[in-house]
Amino acid sequence: MKNVWIVDDDRSIRWVLEKALSREGLPWRSFENAIDVQNALENETPAVLVSDVRMPGESGLSLLKKIKAAHPQVPVIVMTAFSDLDTAVQAFQGGAFEYLPKPFDVEQALDLIRRAAAVTETAPSSEERTAGEREMLGKAAAMQDVFRAIGRLSQSHVTVLITGESGTGKELVARALHEHSPRKGKPFIAINTAAIPKDLLESELFGHERGSFTGAAATRQGRFQQAEGGTLFLDEIGDMPADLQVRLLRVLQDGEYYRVGGQAPMKSNVRIIAATHQNLDERVRQGMFREDLLHRLNVVRLRLPPLRERREDVPLLMKHFLSKSAQTLGGEAKVLTAAAMQVLQNFSFPGNVRQLENICHWITVMAPGSQVDVADLPPEVRGAAAGSTTAEAVAAPATSVPQDRPATVPAVLAEATGVTPGATVAVNGNHHASGSPAVSGDWQQALAAALAAAIQHGERAPGERLTREFETTMIRSALTQTKGRRIEASEWLGWGRNTLTRKIHEYGLDDDV
Repeated sequence: MKNVWIVDDDRSIRWVLEKALSREGLPWRSFENAIDVQNALENETPAVLVSDVRMPGESGLSLLKKIKAAHPQVPVIVMTAFSDLDTAVQAFQGGAFEYLPKPFDVEQALDLIRRAAAVTETAPSSEERTAGEREMLGKAAAMQDVFRAIGRLSQSHVTVLITGESGTGKELVARALHEHSPRKGKPFIAINTAAIPKDLLESELFGHERGSFTGAAATRQGRFQQAEGGTLFLDEIGDMPADLQVRLLRVLQDGEYYRVGGQAPMKSNVRIIAATHQNLDERVRQGMFREDLLHRLNVVRLRLPPLRERREDVPLLMKHFLSKSAQTLGGEAKVLTAAAMQVLQNFSFPGNVRQLENICHWITVMAPGSQVDVADLPPEVRGAAAGSTTAEAVAAPATSVPQDRPATVPAVLAEATGVTPGATVAVNGNHHASGSPAVSGDWQQALAAALAAAIQHGERAPGERLTREFETTMIRSALTQTKGRRIEASEWLGWGRNTLTRKIHEYGLDDDV
């Protein structure tokens, strides 16, 4: 087998992949930049290229484009810490075998490399980006699945059914599918079938002839005709009346329809993308939606996750929409304190991303200063946070960590808690090995106090030191409890195994753990 090539300016990422490939007996060669890769291609080609996107000098996407032009048989896996729709779509349209967002699981990366060694995919390149897509942000795994699906569908005319709660961004996804399809440049027509009265919806969709009903003073084009050659987005398809479901089914089956009052059939060359917040399978069982129509629409189904299932994306979305609100409404973008951000991440967001955007507008207008604390958040967010705190205090649920499992105290918190740095303490217990008092109170307040003290003493970038010390303590403690088993330790820490391995290497803990 030829070498697997790795190109990334991050030495720790190269190290993790090199070790993993060596363990599996796969030959490898690594590079720091795209120029070195292009020079090496003059003499040989790799079995697989694993490339970062954003590197000093030439980007990974630019490298991908050149490799696919000169060596289309070489499969390229694109990896990046900047997990957004634009990068994913550009990667797939540029011919990438797969898109791998960081941090990734090493086993997943190895599986992709093995599959890529046997399969080569090519696709035309495109670097277009719409304003709507820039608002489709997300590092969560569920959103990465959506980005991949859009990339894979970029050269298809297939019918798509988008499901998800209100406010999750179904129309944004529909527009992205259109913009990255062969129909881009043609009309994109959107219609909410639940917002139009039943008596008018037929005419709205199919148009009508002059004199076909009272008030029809002239012939009118319907949305199908307006979208000819392009895409028709039918939002809230689950609320479409039964008789119109029959007419829509005929268009999908035969590719033709009649205007209201018309006698001659009209041909339709339109891609249908439908969306709903309802469970269409359940509505079929209830007799409220045609099963044959569901099968016609459900060629490819994309589920958009609610925001409560992707809480890790809240900071990214808040920053984006606060900046957008500042540009729209005028003024400087507000900045959230860590405490305010934590409250927002714990908020359920029943209105999903749409509600988050509205909250950003509210903060931009109503928050008194440039820095936004918990007290400056909208009342419904503060109320939910207060209710959650009260409920937790009353319920007092037991921690999932065994009470007899010890943990060590970071030096970060030592001064604030009065415990010797590195001392072993009992979780939820009353005693610990050092003999000094058990840790009590709010460790988050203690951490804040440590940071404040460092700032007051004029220390430069204390957050970096505190983070390193805190994570080092967590790593040591987790590996102590798991007797060095890294997979189990990474699960306790909530990290991927490769993330744990990378941090061990970065913090110089290889010999210690």
